[in-house]
Amino acid sequence: MARGGIYKSEVQRAREKLLAQGVNPSIDAVRVELGNTGSKSTIHRYLKEIEEEEGPRKGGKVAVSEAIQNLVDTLAGNLHEEAEARVTEAAEKHRIALAKKDEEVAATQKDAASFRDALERLQLTLADEKTRHEQTATSLKTEMLERARLGQQVTDLQERLDAEAVLRQSLEEKHKHAREALEHFRQSVKEQRDQEQRQHEQQVQYLQSELKTLNQSLSQKQQENMLSNQENARLTMELSKAETSLREAKTDLAKTKGLKEALDAVTLNEAALGRQVVELQAALDALKTRSQGLEQQVTEQADKLRQQEVALAAAVSQDKLAEQIKGFLTTMTPAVTIQPGA
Repeated sequence: MARGGIYKSEVQRAREKLLAQGVNPSIDAVRVELGNTGSKSTIHRYLKEIEEEEGPRKGGKVAVSEAIQNLVDTLAGNLHEEAEARVTEAAEKHRIALAKKDEEVAATQKDAASFRDALERLQLTLADEKTRHEQTATSLKTEMLERARLGQQVTDLQERLDAEAVLRQSLEEKHKHAREALEHFRQSVKEQRDQEQRQHEQQVQYLQSELKTLNQSLSQKQQENMLSNQENARLTMELSKAETSLREAKTDLAKTKGLKEALDAVTLNEAALGRQVVELQAALDALKTRSQGLEQQVTEQADKLRQQEVALAAAVSQDKLAEQIKGFLTTMTPAVTIQPGA
């Protein structure tokens, strides 16, 4: 990778090396010799300064006269004085540039010390963040295990809710069938009761009619007995018949009493079915209460899961913060290179 800047001394050494090799020290040749480092404008400026400082190169020795030699010596002296002046000026420029470089180096060192302090603080912060990250990772692992356990618990509760729902549906269907059976039984009992009531009324009316007929016959027979003793035997026979009819009527009444007892038994059975319906309703209410309790537990577990998801999101945010700090450290720690003076 090319360096950010080059020095005049490096350009001068590259130029001298190219001249020693018999190569023209052009800008591109000097830049290649420097390893493709430095801008062409900087290399051109340094080459121009070096050529101005060196002046025209000395040619080879030739035979000259003494006058020409004196002239050459005079010119050489003048050139030497001019060169010394230029060297003095260049030295002053170099001293000023070196002082400026020293100031830049001091500022760079100060910045480097500041960067080192910041780096130390960031390293301490990073160590704390790594510790917190490890704690967060441990907590995250624990939370994931707890979440898995709670998820399994929610699954179990859901299965129990489904089973309770199936059981509740079955009980509701049984309760519906029991109500329908009870209603059917009540309707049958009502129809049977109405039928027996109508039969009983018909029998009572028939007996009343027979009694009335017997009373009329008895009255007639008594009158006939008063009128004639001969009719006594016939009346006695009719009375015997009437007594037989009365016994049959009593037998019918006894049967009616039996029907009434059966009706009472049906009423007791209906009451037992009513109690069974009440018990089924109470069981259904208990199941509804239990289902509501399970739904409340599921709601609480869902709230816990949401809280754990919030904690998990916070942990992930802390991981992202640690990555951002690591990236910040990478960008805030540049390599500071202090080049030696020319």
